[in-house]
Amino acid sequence: MSQDDLENQIRELACKSAQFEADAFFFIYEALEFTVKNLGREGHVTGRELLMGIRDLALEKFGYLAKTVLNSWGVHGTEDFGRIVFMLVENDLMGKTESDSVEDFSNVYDFDAAFVRGFQFKLERRRKPE
Repeated sequence: MSQDDLENQIRELACKSAQFEADAFFFIYEALEFTVKNLGREGHVTGRELLMGIRDLALEKFGYLAKTVLNSWGVHGTEDFGRIVFMLVENDLMGKTESDSVEDFSNVYDFDAAFVRGFQFKLERRRKPE
């Protein structure tokens, strides 16, 4: 399948889902590649490993706007990433093993803890000039 065919199929899938933007689907592929590279191995990654890669890549790419970007794509929790992955699997656009399940993506991390709390700015109190 050519890159253009894959992109078209993903865009069609995103339109059918009506819940997630196409960028969320594309980000899954990017995060998978990122995760495999960072794990230093080829082949299958678990749902949890992929979610950790998603978190790290989102923070690297979007910084303190990561949660805002993901939310704008319709992604509000780790379960949403699981839904996207399994939509890709069901449409033969991604593979899985027998032991993989959408539940592997349930409540792995809290979006506020992962994407917001680490970036909260602490403002110093300014002293009044004397």
